[in-house]
Order: sequence, then C-alpha cells, then structure tokens
Amino acid sequence: MKDMEEARARLKGVFNITMTPFAKDGALDLDGLARNVERVIDLGYDGVLIGGTYGEFPTMTVAERADVFRRVMDVIGDRAPAMLCSAGSDPRDVFELTRLAGDLGGVPMVTPPYVSEITDDQIVEFFREVAPLSKTGIIIYNAPGIGITLSPGVINRIAEIPGMVGLKQGDLNPTAIDRIANDLRGKVATFCASDLAFLGPVMAGFDGFSTTNSGALPELVLATWKAVRSGDAQTATALHALWYDYRQLARAFGQPQTVKAAMNLRGFDGGSVRLPLRDVPPEALEKLRAVMERLAADPRSGVTLA
Repeated sequence: MKDMEEARARLKGVFNITMTPFAKDGALDLDGLARNVERVIDLGYDGVLIGGTYGEFPTMTVAERADVFRRVMDVIGDRAPAMLCSAGSDPRDVFELTRLAGDLGGVPMVTPPYVSEITDDQIVEFFREVAPLSKTGIIIYNAPGIGITLSPGVINRIAEIPGMVGLKQGDLNPTAIDRIANDLRGKVATFCASDLAFLGPVMAGFDGFSTTNSGALPELVLATWKAVRSGDAQTATALHALWYDYRQLARAFGQPQTVKAAMNLRGFDGGSVRLPLRDVPPEALEKLRAVMERLAADPRSGVTLA
C-alpha cells in the first residue's frame, strides 16, 4: 500500500494471523513463513497479520522482525494488505519497526508502551509521536494479554490523531465492543482480535476480525466469514460450533502452541514455538489428533490431514 487512504480503503474483512515457524533449536524458518502466507492469500483471505502476539514477536530480535517484514512483503507485494506488528517494550524499537513497516507498504500495528503507571495522556502522546513515522498510517493494537488495556474513551482519543487508520481490539467486553463499534464508525477500521468469539463484534458493526486458528483451519474459518458476509447467520453459527472441541484444546494448551501442532498434523509449516512457550505435550497432541480427525470426517470443515 502506498498511503493512508489506500490503507483505509483496504483494511476490512478477515485477516490471517500468520504463524511464525521456528525449528526445534529456535531457528527462524522464513521459507515456511512464506508458504504460510501464500496459502491463505491463495484461499482468499483479505489480508495477513504478521509478527503479532501469536506470531511470537516478544521472542524475536528487532533484526529478526525486520527480516520477517521484508520477506512477507516480498511474497505478497500488493496482492493483499499486511498488518505488521511493530509493538515493543522499547520505544526506539517501536519507532524503527514502525517506519520500516510503512516504508515496505504494510501497516504498522502499535500497542501502548509497557510502562508502569503511565497515564492516559502519556499514552495518547506516544501515539502522536508514532503517527508521523508511517506513510500508510497506524493500527492501534489494544492487547490486554501483553500490556495495558485501553479503555474505549482512550481509544477514541487516539483514533482522533491524524494517521490512525485502524484498531485491533483485544478487549471483548460487550460494553467496550458496543461503544467502539459506534464511536469509531467512519473514523478507523475496527477489527475483533479473536476468532474464538468474533461473531458478536462483527454483528455489532466491526469491519472484520483477525484469526489465529485459521493457520490450522483456514478453510473453515473463511467459510464462516463468508456466511456472515452473506447474511446467513444460521450457517455461520453452525460452522463456528463445528470446531468447538478444537477451541477447548486451544484454551487449555494455549495459542500459538495448539495452532502450530494442528498445522503440523495437516502438513503445514507450523514448526515449533520459541521459549518461554513449550510445544504441545504428547498427551495433548493425541487429543488434538482425535479432534482434527473428527473435523476431517466432516466435509463442511474443509480439513484434510497429512
């Protein structure tokens, strides 16, 4: 993407949160990453989200994250929009990666700083400093699991800053979702950050959602989204219910661990997680295999196993 206007026009729909595959020894597998991106783009996903929390960015160096950004943008070119997570605990790293993401044609995704007792005013000023660094704009990343939870009021203040083009909302409290869907309508693109419970936010007016588990179940998640878009709530609900047992395992054993294990069962490039995460243990893997086999037996899922 060349500028903010193009970003605003193209930020909508379903975005695959692409897994970053690592070897058992922790080595970064850029070729596997490229194949993961190609798979979902070929299936028809509206875009990809690279190097987010489930992309394990906290375990990577700035240089590795830059390599990931460059490889992904080389692969997709202008075929689909890419959210490139430039969040970090050191603002200097955030500034560097944000500038690179915009220069490459992706849209950088930024969290508030990880600092104790930072005030709302200081958070807003941080986004004012970040905003001019990207020619494609900034996506506000509200990620309660890794830092500060932004209130709807603070999000609204940040969204007023010139250069803000989107929001990835990780706080799924219904009251927060309702306020954001209505307060930000027409200001920035709004994305639900979870495919475990995206139907409510989308029905409330969000522009799309990002999906981790589409790494393992890309056909099923995409079919659910298409049903939502066509207004077929009954089919969307049935398809979402189809992978409930999988979601239970993901909750029990964690994402991205479960996603990567399921991808490996399908012959995809899941690879391993990096420390401090641990790969799914053998007893859990057997439970996951049984769930994936049941999904593969249902033609609605689109799942095949290696």
